[in-house]
Amino acid sequence: MTTLPRLVAFDLDDTLAASKSPIDPRMADLMVRLLGVAEVCVISGGQIGQFHMQLIDNLIDVDDAALARLHLMPTCGTQYYLHQGGDWTQIYAEYLTDDQKSRALVAVETTARELGYWESDTWGPILEDRGSQITFSALGQVAPVASKVAWDPTGSKKNTLREAVQALLPDLEVRSGGSTSVDITRQGIDKAYGMKKLAQLTGVPLDDMLFVGDRLDEDGNDYPVLALGVECFAVEGWEDTAAFLETLIPKLAAASV
Repeated sequence: MTTLPRLVAFDLDDTLAASKSPIDPRMADLMVRLLGVAEVCVISGGQIGQFHMQLIDNLIDVDDAALARLHLMPTCGTQYYLHQGGDWTQIYAEYLTDDQKSRALVAVETTARELGYWESDTWGPILEDRGSQITFSALGQVAPVASKVAWDPTGSKKNTLREAVQALLPDLEVRSGGSTSVDITRQGIDKAYGMKKLAQLTGVPLDDMLFVGDRLDEDGNDYPVLALGVECFAVEGWEDTAAFLETLIPKLAAASV
């Protein structure tokens, strides 16, 4: 970037933390420091409960003023939460209708079974209704990282499933989620939608934002942010993000003096 960002946005899994795991104490410290010098957003496919478990509950010595600068966008930006009056308040939610949910659940299960992707030995439910998003997780929501990598090392299964389900649901948005997941939302709603809403609600232009994510490839769920024209920084894991923040935070701190 030619200028420093006013807002730094992040994916969650494999960007701030290992998949479905709490953030490391090193990352927790860096996030608190970053909140002291910039607005921060986390946008991910998980529900708000996952944000609490992985991120919020692990932030130490963070006050309400700092938390007020933290923007949470669960389910790929279909929901938005702000810290107000000492608690997290939902600002908006783009919920699916009952009919959309029903059709999405039937389409993804039927297609997964036809393709041979419906597993009997899983860690938690395969299908989850997140209100504004239907999520298919091939091995369940809490499957070990190693098992997920082994199930679909190239991402070909997930991408094949996504394309087949999209053909059945032309009025909805079907996209690759995490390493073994597919997410279904209202049409036109993805992380780019979330970032545009964030710009409207915060008054921070997209040109003054920086996005950090691990799935910026064309099949990844972070790619819409890159295609939108937001400045992006690609990482392969939370350790890369931590190293990047250790360089960025001092620059932001110096600029704010």
